[in-house]
Amino acid sequence: MLKLAIIGLSCTTLLILILFQMSNNPTLCEPSENGNLTVNDDTIISEHLQVEAILHYATSRVIPQQTMDEIKISFNILKSLTPCNLLVFGLGHDSFMWSSINPRGTTLFLEEDPKWSRAILKDLSFIRSNTVRYRTTMYEAEKLIEHYNKEPDCWATKSVLRGNSKCKLALSMLSNEVYDKEWDIIMIDGPKGYFDQAPGRMSAIYSAAVMARNRKGPGVTHVVMHDVDRDVEKVYAQLFLCRKNLVDGVGKLWHFEIPPALDVNTDFC
Repeated sequence: MLKLAIIGLSCTTLLILILFQMSNNPTLCEPSENGNLTVNDDTIISEHLQVEAILHYATSRVIPQQTMDEIKISFNILKSLTPCNLLVFGLGHDSFMWSSINPRGTTLFLEEDPKWSRAILKDLSFIRSNTVRYRTTMYEAEKLIEHYNKEPDCWATKSVLRGNSKCKLALSMLSNEVYDKEWDIIMIDGPKGYFDQAPGRMSAIYSAAVMARNRKGPGVTHVVMHDVDRDVEKVYAQLFLCRKNLVDGVGKLWHFEIPPALDVNTDFC
């Protein structure tokens, strides 16, 4: 067991080092035209955060929840867009990694379990996280699809989240920042979805689709979803994120590129 743990830690640290070496972030000091070194404050902060991340994972007993191939998909998206707006459903052992890859952007985590949040954030106080109360349970997953079909406030033609109390799938009581900001990347790796009384990811998937449809700025919204080997995640992804928007996938992870809705009268898929 000890040998496996050491191998896991070594692989994780190596992964972080490789990813950072692959990135296009500038170094701490860059030569100026006259050959002298100039220092950029933003770069110092970025590099410092990345070094802290390497040290964190090098000395940790836990490893990120995703495999290296799965992490590379999200990393490559972040690498091409950073600094960007990254919204992550679920707070976990890999949260420091995602924050450190997007140091000059906005990274916000949404977590349903206050106790788990305190455990993760006690040594990582700079990570920004909001507590979310979900109105759903895994037990209701099938009935919520019936609810979506019958409730007009759930339909894509309405497509609003803030204050939408009639649609049980809509995350209607998030912070204003979540509603007001346009998210370039939405990562769905939470909330819990492996027992009947867990919130499930139905609302996260639905709400991510609504945010992507409502995008006003240029470009698409990248939605990265983990655990697609589970039935609920797969069914809801196909219903709201759409097979036609699926551009990549490996292991238990799918990557969607969702364009803004040019016609609000169209359905999700």
